[in-house]
Amino acid sequence: MKKLLFLLLFIPLVSLGQKIYSVNYSSRSDIKVYVVDYESQSDLKVYKVNSVSKARGNEGLWYFVDNKSQADKKIFFVDYVSRSDLKVFFVKYKSRAGWRNNSKKHLIY
Repeated sequence: MKKLLFLLLFIPLVSLGQKIYSVNYSSRSDIKVYVVDYESQSDLKVYKVNSVSKARGNEGLWYFVDNKSQADKKIFFVDYVSRSDLKVFFVKYKSRAGWRNNSKKHLIY
């Protein structure tokens, strides 16, 4: 019973933030990301938040950390869409963030 209670309390905490670290080499990344020019071309619309407490799980609210050991995911920005795992578009407003292609959600979890 204690284990179940622990899991029920702990799981929501795991999904609170989406801390991202941008690596310099593709081989060190979890995900290869291409930044598209238009929202309609993206898999995920991303809003960069200014605090880790404002980052929310798999909703496109990313907080970029300074140290890779703090990151939930390490990403590498590629120059060609054909080399990417995920296409993102950075939005100006938090309310615009979110998935356009749900089949790619597994990349961020």
